[in-house]
Amino acid sequence: MQQTSPPLHTPPTQGIKYIGSKLKLIPHVLELVKKVNAKTILDGFSGTTRVSQAFAKLGYTLICNDTAPWSKVFGTCYLLNTKPKEAYQPLIDHLNAVPPMDGWFTEHYGGHGNGGCAIQEDGLKKPWQLHNTRKLDAIRQEIVTLKLDPIEKAVALTSLILALDRVDSTLGHFSAYLKAWAPRAYKELALGVPEVFTSEENHQVHQTDIFELVPRISVDLAYFDPPYGSNNEKMPPSRVRYAAYYHLWKSVVLYDKPTLFGKAKRRKDTSDPLAASIFEEFRQNDDGQFIAVQAIAKLIQETQARWILLSYSSGGRATAQQLNEVMQSNGKLLAVLELNYKKNVMAGMRWTHKWVNAAETPNREFLFLLEKN
Repeated sequence: MQQTSPPLHTPPTQGIKYIGSKLKLIPHVLELVKKVNAKTILDGFSGTTRVSQAFAKLGYTLICNDTAPWSKVFGTCYLLNTKPKEAYQPLIDHLNAVPPMDGWFTEHYGGHGNGGCAIQEDGLKKPWQLHNTRKLDAIRQEIVTLKLDPIEKAVALTSLILALDRVDSTLGHFSAYLKAWAPRAYKELALGVPEVFTSEENHQVHQTDIFELVPRISVDLAYFDPPYGSNNEKMPPSRVRYAAYYHLWKSVVLYDKPTLFGKAKRRKDTSDPLAASIFEEFRQNDDGQFIAVQAIAKLIQETQARWILLSYSSGGRATAQQLNEVMQSNGKLLAVLELNYKKNVMAGMRWTHKWVNAAETPNREFLFLLEKN
């Protein structure tokens, strides 16, 4: 097995705590893309947009897409910005100075310190303390009042989300909250200007279903990191139901005060039947094919790109065998990179079909560089 080292230069990126974060994977993504002569790239499941940010800083032209509204906000902030960072300082200073107020977020998500206990009188745990939800309510209303242009609004919302992420009391998602307040929850919410940058490339930011987007665009390379789910037996859960995990960022962005349910007070539109992605569906169809793998096959076939870089989280040889067959029938595997997140290092390069055996071991992440037929 050939050992390789990540590239020396990886551009800095900015994002929130995220279960499916590609922060550690970015150097290896960049390394594989360097193997081909790509100029335009589709980041089809962009999430926090860290990968898109890195590509853009290296001079690639990006088409950034995700179904999450908060991801579109991040994409707009970082990829479509045309101003220097200091141009936004007056806006951020203004938002920081807005007097706190009680509002919808405080009503549902703010809690008293209670001597360190996050469980409130209603028996529910909260993600933020009251002093910070009151700032959230005031700042979010002020963003509406200011009638900002789309990029200014995206910068303001990105700043707000980043600030909220620094003072929450969670494990990095909003499906459950900590019983005892995290030390950071006592800190004061303070916005800062996001690490925006300017680019000469004509980037695009979309918020749509990937199968609606790929027939309409053509790129040199497409990077896909779908939100894989779990089938318990073959694929231990690692990244499940993104819409449910990050429902609060959706509420911050949309400011639509939705109907809520459950102990975590999730948005009703993020319930499992409504929010699940086909890529999170690891049941088998009547022909014994994994539904998620069939979705990947369809995605590869319909994408108008010469090269496809696919991220895959391991969990079972049956799934891996089917995925390997899909890739072998749709193109030529140029490289397979295996990473072991438990050891926090790259395991090495694997070639052709040999990666399937390694996929039996959980906690592996694979990157496949495929040249389409």
